[in-house]
Amino acid sequence: MLSETVISGSAKPASDSREKLIVALDVSTASAAEKIVTALGDSVLTYKVGMQLYTAEGPRIVRDLVASGRQVFLDLKYHDIPNTVASAVREAAQLGASMMTVHALGGPKMLHAATQAAHSVNPALKVLAVTVLTSLGDDDLENLGIQGDVLDAVLRLATLSLYSGCDGIVSSAREAPELRKRLGKKFALVTPGVRPTGGAHADQVRVVTPAQAIGAGASHIVVGRPITGADDPAAAARAILEEID
Repeated sequence: MLSETVISGSAKPASDSREKLIVALDVSTASAAEKIVTALGDSVLTYKVGMQLYTAEGPRIVRDLVASGRQVFLDLKYHDIPNTVASAVREAAQLGASMMTVHALGGPKMLHAATQAAHSVNPALKVLAVTVLTSLGDDDLENLGIQGDVLDAVLRLATLSLYSGCDGIVSSAREAPELRKRLGKKFALVTPGVRPTGGAHADQVRVVTPAQAIGAGASHIVVGRPITGADDPAAAARAILEEID
């Protein structure tokens, strides 16, 4: 169980780069997650709980993180018929997460149902629509029968998502400049596939550095292994915060 005393009660500065960093807890146990959170301390405010950790530990891990003073990005990418997704989102909204994901390919009815369900429980909860996974490139979309390149697909799905009531989207920062140009600055743009300068790409295809992501228009970046797998996770997080600044 996550301790409530791991993070200090120090006030956040008015402009805090930590608000832009989300650390992915891509581990399989609550004890492994707690070890990471403890090591990071005040360096990180928000954590992503994805399918791996949520499947292993269930909703309790989200409740524990929230109770300990952290913010949670619940990344489960719900994608089903509207009523099923709305019911799942309604349950997820009660966990106290700050942000959560659905899949844009679920279509406008599903997206609208998801946002209505989330906001009926917690008006502050941001529902983000996943556009095109950062592991996919143009050839992958062609194999899936999706016309156009990645940028075309991201723009179409992002526009659909925002007009369907979503509070933001998830996409690579490589598409961020065009997204901001066409859709404005009022929506959240969360970008995975971020690697510090010189870092390995692993299984990501559309990769950028933290500075590139924020400079391109991302409101938040998601970083996992470069921080959680580092010998000194807090130092790795601080280095990325410096890149953001």
